[in-house]
Amino acid sequence: MRNLAVFLSGLVFGLGLAVSGMTNPARVIGFLDVAGRWNPTLAFVMGGAVIVTFFAFRLTIRRGRPVFAQSFELPEKKAIDGRLIGGAAVFGIGWGIGGFCPGPAVVALVSGVWPVFTFVAAMLAGMALHAILFEGEGSSRRETFQVRGRFRERS
Repeated sequence: MRNLAVFLSGLVFGLGLAVSGMTNPARVIGFLDVAGRWNPTLAFVMGGAVIVTFFAFRLTIRRGRPVFAQSFELPEKKAIDGRLIGGAAVFGIGWGIGGFCPGPAVVALVSGVWPVFTFVAAMLAGMALHAILFEGEGSSRRETFQVRGRFRERS
């Protein structure tokens, strides 16, 4: 049942990306081209996602635990540091060059276009390189985080 929920969630997410046109790199690059022919449609997609997430997250976290897991795994790190800024910069540069971020790129694989496969292959190589270079660095696998006033330990 959990796998079905994961599949359906991914399907809805992918359909949302496809219907909104976010799998088209030209649309994303048009949004980032604020000095040229700016296309604001991505701002509406992002705004809609933020509004839905704002309310849905608050409703979900009130449950105390997920439907198919024992506890929520929420990020506990709040500090903005050099690694976060550097990672965001690399992500933004890649997004601006390719016009894809990971979700739309995976959805766009169904297009069968070679540049999409190249992007996803490069993304997977970057993820593997990160895992090799930084796995376990900066934090242990046992971290404490708080959900609605209760502390839980993640292993």
